[in-house]
Formats: sequence, structure tokens, C-alpha cells
Amino acid sequence: MQFRDPASVLARYAALVGTGHDEMLARDGSVRPHYRPLIDALGSMADVERDARFRSARQYLSEAGVFHRVYGDASEVERDWPLSQPPLVLDPAEWQSLSDGLVERADFLERLLADLYGERRLIAEGTLPGPILGQNPEFLRPVADQGLSGEPLIRFIAMDLGRGPDGRWWVLGDRTQAPSGAGFALENRVATAKAFPELTRDMNVERLAGFFQRFRDSLYRLVGPDASRIGLLTPGPHNDTYYEQAYLARYLGLLLLEGGDLVVHGDRVDVRTVDGTRAIRVLWRRLDADFCDPLELFAGSRIGTPGLLRAVRAGTLAMVNAPGSGILESRALMAFQEPLAEALIGRRLALPTVATWWCGQEAERAHVAAHRDRLQLADAFPPSAATGDAGPAFDTGDSGSRLVAEGFRLVGQEIARLSTAPAFVDGVLEPRPVTLRVFLARDEDGWHVMPGGFARIADSRDARVVSMQKGGRSTDVWIPSEAPASPVTLLGSGDRFLRRLPGALPARAADNLYWLGRYA
Repeated sequence: MQFRDPASVLARYAALVGTGHDEMLARDGSVRPHYRPLIDALGSMADVERDARFRSARQYLSEAGVFHRVYGDASEVERDWPLSQPPLVLDPAEWQSLSDGLVERADFLERLLADLYGERRLIAEGTLPGPILGQNPEFLRPVADQGLSGEPLIRFIAMDLGRGPDGRWWVLGDRTQAPSGAGFALENRVATAKAFPELTRDMNVERLAGFFQRFRDSLYRLVGPDASRIGLLTPGPHNDTYYEQAYLARYLGLLLLEGGDLVVHGDRVDVRTVDGTRAIRVLWRRLDADFCDPLELFAGSRIGTPGLLRAVRAGTLAMVNAPGSGILESRALMAFQEPLAEALIGRRLALPTVATWWCGQEAERAHVAAHRDRLQLADAFPPSAATGDAGPAFDTGDSGSRLVAEGFRLVGQEIARLSTAPAFVDGVLEPRPVTLRVFLARDEDGWHVMPGGFARIADSRDARVVSMQKGGRSTDVWIPSEAPASPVTLLGSGDRFLRRLPGALPARAADNLYWLGRYA
């Protein structure tokens, strides 16, 4: 049996699209050229073949142990990774234009962070209200002058994007604290490529490995001439994205480290290994900065390392991203994007953000109060699990009282109308709201964009639930190319031989292996 009549399938799909922008169908109902090879291939398959391919992708993810946890779920249940099909396909010419805008924004964020942790000229000149810095729980005073060093404070970031009804991409948020999703994007690609190997080849889908190879090489250049290792600092196995952290450490050849694996002697950071302590010069930080150092930040942290910030200030430890970089995730900054961009790069940014009003100013607070029916209220600052300084989680039931009592903690934002993308729902192709998370990494030549990303597909037609925590699904992102993709991979082959790395095993891991062997 064939994949039904393609014309009837697309006609039903078009009827559900509505008046917004759809990633697959143009306004006249025709399939966009960059989607045509994928849709033609799916249309030529029998239902049983298509379902078998989808099943092979899910089987790979299951056998690879890919899972996620719902943040805040006390049960800590490991849930199967929800992969949606088909992939999101983006036009290569449009992707190039989008990439230029992403690089511009990354450069803007880098300069903004350097000023906030440096001269603070934007505050002194009145471009940015002082309370957005002074009242922000993500402004870490122990490293308040780190921007004066001249070294980049951010080297790996993510941005959440949505496309509006007019076809323009909008920035929904910046992820600079410890951005997640890159490892899941890799696993989505591996699973999808196993299901459709001929399609990824024939469409010349851009590969992701080159991006990670370049990022890994940039980390090793930070190490300098000594032979110290690079670590990925994780909150531990109870974190909701621990699988991804372990996967990336293995994929990039980094040590997977917890705070207890590290010890600070003076200004030097060492790893406790089975062969004694070994120096470490670079840490890719995947836990919130508040928890990094109980001596100078959150004293109740049990997953940090005492003295870590001392090494950062001394310059003996490079942390990616720098502690305090989470301040860039503040929604309050989005309300001042235009004047900030004019001050820092001399022009408006090519990629707009959703319209935002910071309620710490009287006129803006009045505007939000008068238009609460078409605006959504959100916290102005990132929530701080360590201190709670960002205030209680927002509750629509107390919006009026909170606006009056603590407006500086709130912003009003326009509700984004998201584009839709195709997703198979019970064997039927239907449009679903979609958001896109993209990733950028920095080396000495500047910022580079991962040629793909991590897309979230809603399980319903409600654009407000495009979230992995609320039942949404993820899908691969394909960028076709005119030329064949370069055969770059960081995945190991099946016939690799074992080699000894004396002293490379953290003592904690060795202790766990000992007890596992004793009682297994």
C-alpha cells in the first residue's frame, strides 16, 4: 500500500495550516522546493516501509540509551526520547542569511557581556537601567571585573528562534548559562540518517561533525603548551540532561567531571585520578554558575568545587562559558535591544526579538497592565535555584499584585504566533507549531553556526506547548547543499582497539567501578 494519494494528503494538510507561515507549503499550496525531495521520497514509500524506517530510528535511540527527564519531576523517571518525523528542512539560501544574523547577534551578546562585567559604560550612560544589573541574581559580584581581561566570556551559546506569520525569524531567547540540546541534535541526526541514509546523501544534507570538531579544537588551543586534559563539568547523573552531557564528553574526548572530582591548590585546579592529581586548564561548564563554588557563591552547593572562582580570576582556568554569563538570558535585556545594539555595534540587529516591555519603568508597566489580554507576563531575570533572588515563579493569578509590588522582576511580551512544520501524527501528516534552537561556537576566527539544530514540535496545535517538558517532541534539522557534504565524523568506528591512558580515570569513577564489580 502506498503512502496514500500525495495530492489528497497535501490537500488535507493545507486545510489545517490556517493563515500562518508553514515550513513545507507555500501560500499557493505547493510544496516548497527544498522540501520536495523529502516529500516525494516519503510519498513513494509503502506505509509499511515508511513505518519500518521510523521504527528503526526509534530503535537506535532506545538501544543507545537516549533519554530525558522532566525538570522538577521528583520521580526522576527516564523517558524515551520523543523523535518526530519527518525532519525540518530549511532553504539553504535562507539559512545563509539567517546564519549571518546569528553571528551578528552572538557578537553583540559577547560585547554586551564584556561591558556588564567590565567598564559598565551602558549603565553609566543610561542606556541600560541600573536595576537590571544590580537586582539581577545572575550578576556575580565575585567576578564583576572579568570583562576587563579582553578574553571572550562566551564561547558556546544557543538561541531559540520562531518564525512569524510574515515569514521572518524572531529570537525568542538566548541560552548562555549552560545551553543544552547540541548532543540531542547529534543523536537526532544519527537516528534520522540511519532511517533515511539515501535521502541525507542525495539531498547533500550538511553534516554536524565539522562544527563540533572546530569547537573541540578551539578548546584544546585554550589549554596551551602543557598536556593537561579538558573537562566537561556536570551537575551529576540526577540532572535532566545528564545523558547529553555524558554523550558530548565521550564524543569530544573530554573528561566527564563532577565538582567532587576537582580540587583547588592555590590558583591551580587539579583532577583527582587513580594516578594522583592531574592539572586541568579548561572546563566546559554544564551546571549553573551559582553552584560552581560554595565558598564565593551559593554556600549550600554540594556539586561545586571550593576555590574554583579563585582559579578563574587568576587566569589559570578557562571556563566555557564564564561564570555569570547567564545574565544574558534575562528577558529584561530584550526590552532594550535596539539602544544596546546601537551603542555596541552601531546598528540595529538583523534578527528582531519578540516585543518586550520591562515593568520596572512606570510607563512600560502601565502599558503592560492595560494590554494584559494580549501580552504574556514572564520573569525579567533568570530564576536562581540557589538564592531564589529572581522571586517566585510567575503565576497568572497574582499578576496584578505582582505588577504593583515588584514590577522590576517582570516583563510583558507579545505572544508569538509560530510557524508550522509537518509531523506524522498517528500515520497522518499534520502541521504542528515549531521552534528552532540553533548553536554557535567561537574560536579565534570568530563565531560559527552549527549547520542544523534542534527543533521542537508541539504535540498539539497550541503554540504554547512547544516544549519537551510539556509533551512536545524533537526533530532533526536538515540544511541541503549543492555540493556533497564533507565526510567528517567524530564517532568512533566499531573496530577501535583499547588503549591505556594512565591516570586519566577520575578517582570517583574508579571507586564506582570497584563497587560495581564487587557486587555485580
